[in-house]
Amino acid sequence: MNVGVDYYPEHWDVSLWEQDARQMQEAGITLVRLAEFAWSRLEPTEGNFDFEWLDQAIAVLARHGIEVVIGTPTATPPVWLTHHYPDVLPVDNKGNAMFAGVRLHRCYNSPSLRKFGKRIIEQITRRYAAHPAVIGWQTDNELAANDCHCENCTRLFRGWLQKKYESLETLNHAWGTVVWSGEYSDWEQVNTPLGGSPHLNPSFLLDFRRFSSNAVADFNRFQAALIRENSPGKFVTHNLWGYPVTADYYDMFDSMDFASVDYYPATDFLDDSKSKMYHGALTLDLARGVKRQNFWVMEQLSGTPGCWYPMSRTPFPGMIRAYAWQSVSRGADTIVQFRWRSARIGAEQFWHGLLDHHGQPGRRFDEFVQFSREARKLAPLLEGTTLKHDVAMLFSHEQLNAFQIQPQADGFDYLGNFKRFHSAFLRMGVGVDVINWREDFHGYKLVVAPMLYLIDDAIAGKLKGYVENGGTLVLTTRSGVKNMDNVCLPDRLPNLLTDLAGVYVDEYDPVGKDVQTLILATGEELASSQWCDILTPLTAETVATYASEYFAGEAAVTRNAFGHGAVYYIGTVLDERASQVLMKRIAGVAGIDFELELPDGVEVSIRSSEERRLVFVLNLSREPKEVPLPARNYVSALSDRRIPGESIKLGPGGVEILVEVNSTVTASA
Repeated sequence: MNVGVDYYPEHWDVSLWEQDARQMQEAGITLVRLAEFAWSRLEPTEGNFDFEWLDQAIAVLARHGIEVVIGTPTATPPVWLTHHYPDVLPVDNKGNAMFAGVRLHRCYNSPSLRKFGKRIIEQITRRYAAHPAVIGWQTDNELAANDCHCENCTRLFRGWLQKKYESLETLNHAWGTVVWSGEYSDWEQVNTPLGGSPHLNPSFLLDFRRFSSNAVADFNRFQAALIRENSPGKFVTHNLWGYPVTADYYDMFDSMDFASVDYYPATDFLDDSKSKMYHGALTLDLARGVKRQNFWVMEQLSGTPGCWYPMSRTPFPGMIRAYAWQSVSRGADTIVQFRWRSARIGAEQFWHGLLDHHGQPGRRFDEFVQFSREARKLAPLLEGTTLKHDVAMLFSHEQLNAFQIQPQADGFDYLGNFKRFHSAFLRMGVGVDVINWREDFHGYKLVVAPMLYLIDDAIAGKLKGYVENGGTLVLTTRSGVKNMDNVCLPDRLPNLLTDLAGVYVDEYDPVGKDVQTLILATGEELASSQWCDILTPLTAETVATYASEYFAGEAAVTRNAFGHGAVYYIGTVLDERASQVLMKRIAGVAGIDFELELPDGVEVSIRSSEERRLVFVLNLSREPKEVPLPARNYVSALSDRRIPGESIKLGPGGVEILVEVNSTVTASA
């Protein structure tokens, strides 16, 4: 278990480095990430390199027992590069260059970026390959698919399409370009989606997103190969940005040793709009699912966010510590806080770090030090533990992109609706693995596969095989709508999934924000909105019917026995409470153990190995909470006191980590 900080020595006078390193050591910091934005300091002018300052900074940190992860600096091409080689800059859909001055101003397909990026990566990796303080590498920073329309991207996009479709006739047929006289008669007529209209051919737009995503993954592989050639034996990772993004993280991370994530949970609890790309526990579960193994947090919230929007609320007392432990509870083996010192220069002056602009320790710093000490104490217990679950949720960048291209109804949001199911399990204390929809899921008791809008025979066959062998599957509305070319399928919904679900959609109504009522067989009323499939059961039984509008009395939720398993089809978008009610029922029938009903803002998760089980109980809210516990006997890993398995009281931001008494390693190990 490592605890670290992101540090920018190039932003600070050399006279501060020794003081910072000493204070880091005293705070229990064992790791620093640096240099990911420092290209202009490493190569001030073309071909002239200066590593002396970085040598000195690493030496200062190493003297204080601090190891280093170096970031390749390709996220910030220097001014000399973009000035002399403008092909580095992305071009927007109106043909305008996206000029330097912020960051991430680079086209992944730029020959100049590849040429000069290769050179700086080779220089830095060869220099520090054998350095004992340098333990690994981070590629670039927060890679995401650029919407680039430069000459290189246009040429490569044509080649990508030619490889995929082989002929224009095939492409025209697959995309349905006959609509609006969009048929191509020469490959030179095929461009990137210029103009920026959201109403261009949806098949065209989806393929361009795939191409752009592939470019990101290829750029990451390019860097990983250079690093491994020049610095063998040291890990390579990347710090993914929160969802939603265009790029497919599963492809992007195929060349990485493990995933890292930048995690900034919302501090504005009542208005999450400033941090809407972050989804708390779901972000962490998604990060763990990228490689289906433990991960790192390369940037963890340390203070008031502010740069890309007005400043948010200051983290409340206890939040820094509680959310760091939340990351650990969901599989993080290293926590790196962003950042050590709040910047006094540049655009991110008000994205606060552990130390404010005056540099003196305060409340947030003290919270971090408490976490650091606790993490050091618990490191032997955490060693070798991970999360093991009976429930999987299938996440798909393909669906995310397709829904963004063609929004389905007022308020309909793929990630938001995905989160609602995830949150239902969270309230039950049931752990969930969030995995790539194309990967193997046959070992789980329950699989939730929401909104499989795009579908093919391969995934339909995998789902069928899973259920036949005894699995319980949850399907939802807007499944089986299109093929993988983003073209509507010809039969009744859910098309390739109809036999499996035992039901078809007779009609649908995009109800948007109009709230609808459902009734369970028990008589309990539930609420939904966004979309209503009016279902006709074939072999399925009805679980819930609509009780509102013209479709009152029609099936809304069904269950179909299939092989040795069962399939639930949820034909509408349930609200938060309804999702919890239904998921409890489904989980119980599927044999999922759950004993909890957690209050708002409380999470329980378990990391385990063959030797021990650690139960993390976290109050992530601003109010005190009483949390029920399963009937077990525990020892607190933080205080070493015995805790009966009934309930536990936690203050705002309260944390308890419990070791089951039958574990072979005690809390004081």
